[in-house]
Amino acid sequence: MIESVKIRRQCTLDFYSHYEHLCALQGSVPLKAVKANLTQGALDLIVDRIKAADWAPLLNAIRHNKTLTSIGIRSFHQQGLGESGVERHKTYFRRRIPAIRSKDLTGQLCKAVKSCLSISDVLKNLELQGLLLRERDLILLTKGLATASSLESVSLAHCPIGDGGLETICQSVKNSATIRYVNFTGCSLTWRGAEHIANVLKHQTMKRHGEAWAESLRYRKPDLDYMTGLRRITFNCNMLVGDRGASALADCLGEDLWLKALDLQQCGISNEGARSLLDALQTNSTLVVLDVRKNPLIDHVMMKNIIERVLMNGNSANSEYKWLMSPSSKDALKTRPKKRTIVLGSGRKGKATIRIGLMSKKSLSPGKKNTSVKDSYSPKPLPPGTKGFLPWRTAERAKRCRGGPVDSTEELPVKIQTGIPVKVTVESASTSETEDTEDLDDAIHHPDLPKSFDKINVTKYQQLQVRSMFCALK
Repeated sequence: MIESVKIRRQCTLDFYSHYEHLCALQGSVPLKAVKANLTQGALDLIVDRIKAADWAPLLNAIRHNKTLTSIGIRSFHQQGLGESGVERHKTYFRRRIPAIRSKDLTGQLCKAVKSCLSISDVLKNLELQGLLLRERDLILLTKGLATASSLESVSLAHCPIGDGGLETICQSVKNSATIRYVNFTGCSLTWRGAEHIANVLKHQTMKRHGEAWAESLRYRKPDLDYMTGLRRITFNCNMLVGDRGASALADCLGEDLWLKALDLQQCGISNEGARSLLDALQTNSTLVVLDVRKNPLIDHVMMKNIIERVLMNGNSANSEYKWLMSPSSKDALKTRPKKRTIVLGSGRKGKATIRIGLMSKKSLSPGKKNTSVKDSYSPKPLPPGTKGFLPWRTAERAKRCRGGPVDSTEELPVKIQTGIPVKVTVESASTSETEDTEDLDDAIHHPDLPKSFDKINVTKYQQLQVRSMFCALK
């Protein structure tokens, strides 16, 4: 066998060695980002800084790949808004535009992904984020998705494909036997896109009803979870979906027995669309996630009814389909809230203030360690002879034996009548839900707590669990 052919065949079994071999043939240096993000058979790249000359060996390696289980190509570049400064320095901004924004390069990328999907038996996840995909690129992707034998998840998040591009992609998704999860977050979709997805669900529902009938012959029980078709659809950040799109999805949800999760955050849905979704849940008992949060036109009571009804369908805590964390909540975790300041009064030396909140990371003085409010606060000792005076030894012993502060969440071991030990987590309610949890607070502060909880039946426990999960989602 020719040595070059032998090397090429060996390299197809290892993605990075194949990529290094192609770079050596071209006379270029392999990108460090490829090796750094190549973990456990998954390629995840941010391609905004990759030059056009470095794309050729990478695309050839993807084209002949048979070992990667996940491919993620992400771009976070945002196009300029045409300001006066941009017009003044057009040449400078042209230099800063990533190479992946060119038509030829996106076409070559989609060709490489298409051939990889047709020959790979282990590729399960494909994610193209923030790419400017044209019609011809989507046609190539559709042909690749139609021939994929192992692909389970497809994500085109923040790719402005529009309703026409979604219709092209749906031609291969509806007939796929392996794709279970699609993500079209921020794809500039309207209610027409929601109708395209609803048509896919109807087509798969009719097909799977026939399979369920065939499996139910000879007194057999069909296993619905192992049938092919979509299980999760993410439609977040498409503000033009509206009530018409929600109604189109609700029409096919009423008779669907296979879809498990539907994400509709920031889709411009109001109470009318939420009412149609709630009516569909009256007959749907398989949907465990229906996320309509961050739609400000939906009333709080309506949203609460939808989430509680979905949580009653199944135990979402043990399900593989989790509630997605919204982007704003991630930002809230990164930035800490400001401290609340209470002004007590003014005197000669200025206003006396008390800061309530978390301590900052930086210490107040460079030579001292940070101490919490509880440890740093020490009241002045009372003089001997006054009421409440304790000797210092007695005070230290009382401080050491004193119990800790009561947390806002309490875990109480409870045994229901069925004999199964469980833990009920009760969270402090917000101001808008104090009326709903008055009976819960009475049960918490009741002195005979174990006796009272022994009388709670299974349905009451389920209601408590649903309320606690709803508070966690808020």
